[in-house]
Amino acid sequence: MGLYHISLMAFPIQVCSVCAEEFELKPGKPGFANRCPSCSEPEPVGPVTSPGMDADERKALKEANEARRRAMRDLLYRKDS
Repeated sequence: MGLYHISLMAFPIQVCSVCAEEFELKPGKPGFANRCPSCSEPEPVGPVTSPGMDADERKALKEANEARRRAMRDLLYRKDS
């Protein structure tokens, strides 16, 4: 039997676009291909609280949505005869 050299292919070296640090681009790496693993980690997101709407704002929004629906219905289903 002859000599059989097993040469493993190295992972490509990339430079992070955020911190300019070199890293190996491995398959299955989470995040972006141009960011190192530490920069690819998602930032912790706190609970998003939407400001409450009072009754007048809800009523105005409801009326605007109804007017939009009515206008779309009239445009879509009008008789052009």
